[in-house]
Amino acid sequence: MLLGPLLVLLLLGGAGPASAHAALRATDPEDGTLLKSAPRHLTLTFTESVGLLDDSFRVLDPDGRRLRTGEPQHAQGGGDTARVTLPAKLAQGTYTVAWRVVSADSHPVSGAFTFSVGKASLTTAAVDSGPTEDPATKTLYNIARYLAYLAAALLIGTATFMAVCHPPAAAVLRRLLKAGWWTLFAATLALLVLRAPYETGEGPLGSLSVESLTRTLTSRPGAVLLARLGLLAVAAGYLVRLARQRKRYGWSGAALAVGLAMTWAAGEHASAGIQVPLAMTSSALHLLATAVWLGGLTALVVTLYRAAHLTPATVTRFSRLAFASVTVLVVTGVYQSWRGLGSWDALTGTTYGRLLILKLAAVALLLGAAALSRRWTARLATVDAEAVVREQTAVRERVPEPVGGPASPEQPPAADVPPPTDRHRAALRRSVLAEVAVGAAVLAVTTLLTSTLPGRAEAEAAAGMPAVIGASVTTVPFDVGTPGGRGKVQITLDPGRVGDNSIEALVYGPDGGVSIVPELRISFTHPAKDIGPLDAELADKGGYWGNSFLNLPIAGTWEMKVTVRTSEVDQVSETRSVVVR
Repeated sequence: MLLGPLLVLLLLGGAGPASAHAALRATDPEDGTLLKSAPRHLTLTFTESVGLLDDSFRVLDPDGRRLRTGEPQHAQGGGDTARVTLPAKLAQGTYTVAWRVVSADSHPVSGAFTFSVGKASLTTAAVDSGPTEDPATKTLYNIARYLAYLAAALLIGTATFMAVCHPPAAAVLRRLLKAGWWTLFAATLALLVLRAPYETGEGPLGSLSVESLTRTLTSRPGAVLLARLGLLAVAAGYLVRLARQRKRYGWSGAALAVGLAMTWAAGEHASAGIQVPLAMTSSALHLLATAVWLGGLTALVVTLYRAAHLTPATVTRFSRLAFASVTVLVVTGVYQSWRGLGSWDALTGTTYGRLLILKLAAVALLLGAAALSRRWTARLATVDAEAVVREQTAVRERVPEPVGGPASPEQPPAADVPPPTDRHRAALRRSVLAEVAVGAAVLAVTTLLTSTLPGRAEAEAAAGMPAVIGASVTTVPFDVGTPGGRGKVQITLDPGRVGDNSIEALVYGPDGGVSIVPELRISFTHPAKDIGPLDAELADKGGYWGNSFLNLPIAGTWEMKVTVRTSEVDQVSETRSVVVR
């Protein structure tokens, strides 16, 4: 398995809010609760530790005016909590709370909920909890993170390849080292600058503020990035010294590689949740093994194309190194998968689990490509051995060895043994290129996996509170009985209380993507009071269906009838119960 917790969602870099790894587990007061007296504090509890911002809480009174609250802080002894002090006196009515925090794995996450004092207001204040990230900032930040991961793999993998495999094209590989170092240095600087606007949801220009940079440098993610820059400075001096002295990389280089890997483990998901010391160790080993394998593959490809002579011994050494890396990846990957899933049911019942299955299939294909490379490596070794025997035989037949004297000066040294045939070398090139291509596909799947809420966190959040905060959300599966006629409708009723509500409905197809249907109708009936059906009067809003003025006059359990028409002749109706408070 490849780089589980250490790659970033690049493909979805500018498309909607990300699924951060911290999920809201509970609120105090609870969402939608009616209190006899006003609370003095608001407390949120998450599935992992979170960082607080200056604007982590925005509380609106029943008239929509923002309240003056205290400074956000953690509850006593709880890094996984966020708390704010409310004014001493609160008027009767419904209050809306918008919140925003940064999860321990560096992703910002936000949401909203409501509570009432004395009596509920007929309508609640409209509040925008804000985008999880600004699209432009998010895209730039994720590109920088992705480049940082790739550069780390290139830097560590190439250095390891040079130290262990003794390739002949040292000058070419030193250029690879420089490219990896400069890319990682530039990407880390970009991450440091963009960190503050990424957390607050501002545009990229928000990074120009001195206050923003100061806040970043005093936060844990900022400290991790500063440590990475410091290690890169030391690594630069180390690489220059070894290049001048023409020495091989030793234990000092290995220590620098471990230190760099730990900067990812300290700033990502491994630093929060269960078994943190073991998880951080596993995460660092996972990154190092991935870098040695994929970065070494890149160095091997460059050597195969640039080196005039490549002995099979170099390829054989890398084959053994790659096998050791795969072993480490499997062990750490299994642990990290268990840590993220939490149960077998999550493997097929959550998006995280299904992406993990896809990743496992891609890894199996990658191992097949690696086996093919090992096969060609063995053939190269055989051809080389046969060539050595033929050359030695030819030399003996051509020039008799003097008795008791030195070997003839015309005899070629052992180092001048001709390289393997071009046909075998070309085959090895193709197999290694295939290995790199499949590895890139695995990384693409992993980018999706790392920004998906882990199954364990999803289960913990679901056990504590509804999946969506501040609204009633119902998912209705449907099947019209025709090919491709299956899917589900996700219906959000906000705030899900007596009086005016807004209703939004998204239709998803069998592939899980948003689907466009010709017609969608929803009606509500209250059997106990003999009310309805009340037509929701949905309108096509271009990608979703909605109505901002649906009036549900009384509380209780309503029957919601959902009718989906997928073609001129195919439609189906499903009924679900909805509780209105």
